[in-house]
Parts: sequence; C-alpha cells; structure tokens
Amino acid sequence: MDLPAPQQLPVSARWCLPDQQEQRCINLEVARTPLQQQIGLMQRPALPPLRGMWFPFDRPRVTRFWMFNTVAPLDILFLRGERVIAIEADVPVCPALPCPRYGPAERSDGVVELGAGEARRLGIGIGDRAVISTIP
Repeated sequence: MDLPAPQQLPVSARWCLPDQQEQRCINLEVARTPLQQQIGLMQRPALPPLRGMWFPFDRPRVTRFWMFNTVAPLDILFLRGERVIAIEADVPVCPALPCPRYGPAERSDGVVELGAGEARRLGIGIGDRAVISTIP
C-alpha cells in the first residue's frame, strides 16, 4: 500500500484557552475536505506545543479516529457545541492494520488532534469550552 504524502495545511484557526494569568492559544491547521480529513496527521513528526489539527464536521455525528500511518502519538479531543465531550489521551501509533479506533459513542461536531500529553499539559478537560475561531 502506498503511503500518502504528509500534508502540511496552513494554520487557519485558533483555540484560545481561558487562563487567568495569560492567554494561551493553540494554532490549528484545518482539515476541511474528506481527503484532508482522511490523511490528517499521517506521516507527520510530533507536533510542537500549542499546535494541532482541527477536523470540523458539517453536522454532528458519531466518529471514530485511528492512528494508521501516524508516527507520533496524539491526544484526540472530541467537541460538540463548543465543549470538549471526550478525550482520548496519549493514543499510540499504529504502523500496521488492523488498528483500533478511538472515540465516544456520542455525536461530535469536530475533533482536535494535539501532540500526546498536550491536553493534560494545558489543563484541558471534559466539559471545558472549546471556542475555535478562524483566522486569516
């Protein structure tokens, strides 16, 4: 099976976390098309702090993510109505099929992938606000 080339999408969204001492924002690449969402972060090196990829969906749906052909573990955050509804933390890579799939049984309207441990480092938890804004 041919591996897809790694994709590097432009940073075009930002999730700013509420913080009483300083504002920290996660800069997000946005995977909008089905092909961009299918490739996701495959073959990409570990993400630096405060970087991620956002997968917005047109309508809420039950979705499952896998780690096939990724080379760095990730945190996968499932969103609905500007809230974090589930977190799959420190999801390991999967170099060969079959791969486990991760995600909640409830519907989400978007997913954010961060480097493994980043959600914990930033203090992001289930129920937290997740207001993502597009940037030019």
